[in-house]
Amino acid sequence: LLSFLFVFLALALPGTQGKIIPRCEMVKILRRNGFEGFEGRTVADWMCLVKHESNYNTRAYNNNGPSRDYGIFQINSKYWCNDGRTSGSKNACHISCSKLQDDNIEDDIRCAKKIAREARGLTPWYGWKNNCRGRNLSSYVRGC
Repeated sequence: LLSFLFVFLALALPGTQGKIIPRCEMVKILRRNGFEGFEGRTVADWMCLVKHESNYNTRAYNNNGPSRDYGIFQINSKYWCNDGRTSGSKNACHISCSKLQDDNIEDDIRCAKKIAREARGLTPWYGWKNNCRGRNLSSYVRGC
């Protein structure tokens, strides 16, 4: 009974909380995945984007009415992923939106890079446009 309870709790608890990736761990992940200089942007740009889009939370979710944003990069269901609820979804990343909310962010990274590649930068993300573009972002990577 105790082992059943433990397994139940282990499966039930992570669902809502999400993994908050520590700042310097996120810097390492971005560096390891080739974000420095990608589409003319720095790791600091991406860190600022992630901070303002999801606050480093892998399970971040935002309902915009006709579409929704999912995961650490807040990837939108109208163009990039399929959540089964967004009318006319393009699903350009060929992924279920729910996959963008698990703790494995490899698929999130692939999709975010596709978005940035197609836009030739980070302008699709309002969190970046409104809080990061044209600013000194060195504090996002300092000490990492």
